[in-house]
Amino acid sequence: MAAVLSPASSFAHRAPWWLPGGHLQTIWPALFSRATTGEAPQFRRERWTTPDEDFIDVDFLLDPPEASADGATRPLLILFHGLEGSSRSGYAKAFACLARDHGWSYAVPHFRGCSGELNLAPRAYHSGDYEEVEWILQRMAERRRGPVLAVGVSLGGNMLLRWAEESGTQAARKVHAVAAVCSPVDLAAGGHSLSRGFGRYTYTRMFLRTMKPKALAKLRQHPGLFNERKLREARDLYEFDNVFTAPLHGFRDTDDYWKRASSKPRLSDIRVPALVLNAL
Repeated sequence: MAAVLSPASSFAHRAPWWLPGGHLQTIWPALFSRATTGEAPQFRRERWTTPDEDFIDVDFLLDPPEASADGATRPLLILFHGLEGSSRSGYAKAFACLARDHGWSYAVPHFRGCSGELNLAPRAYHSGDYEEVEWILQRMAERRRGPVLAVGVSLGGNMLLRWAEESGTQAARKVHAVAAVCSPVDLAAGGHSLSRGFGRYTYTRMFLRTMKPKALAKLRQHPGLFNERKLREARDLYEFDNVFTAPLHGFRDTDDYWKRASSKPRLSDIRVPALVLNAL
């Protein structure tokens, strides 16, 4: 763990000549790269009751036979997944293999409704939900004695950074360091990018393909929660967030949500070692 937490050296990444541009470099690995090395990771699942009497599911990597007996003292890697992600996501499996190769413990807490079963409360998850991160990390800290490294991918990375900003010096009580990978630290910039051109017809359509049915299932749980017609008509994340994400989580509208939930304006408030890894 000490080697992982040491200062990163600067390096220049050079993409393969046959894979130019961010879109190809995103899509090709998702379709063709191997997420795991060796045997596929196996998980055991715990269901945790949330402070508001809802639930989340947390997947823990099964220990290999050669692992030390006292798992509570081993380094723990916690992954906060991205939008519509889970422990089944390719990057989650890749991090699982990394943890296994280093002899670490590994956990993936699922955001509300992302574990394959719809949550109960009249809410879902959002990119600025640092309070959710807080109680998850607190519960992890209560059962661990070894060092903890938290990493977030995409939405989960921004959420983790927002938690570190709000926690200030208290963050060090729960984690040794945080890392955010490919995270939309400026939600407005990221959202508007996804609403145009190629992004609108690939990534946005992919996200809405699962987000809309889950939102409609939530409406069946809680009739009258939001305007069904407007949700069905939503064609990008801005419109979806305006109908669903923002009002269900205490924001006035999408603009208010994206502004208040973005981690970029307050990155200087973070008081634990932090890595923010984004492509330029």
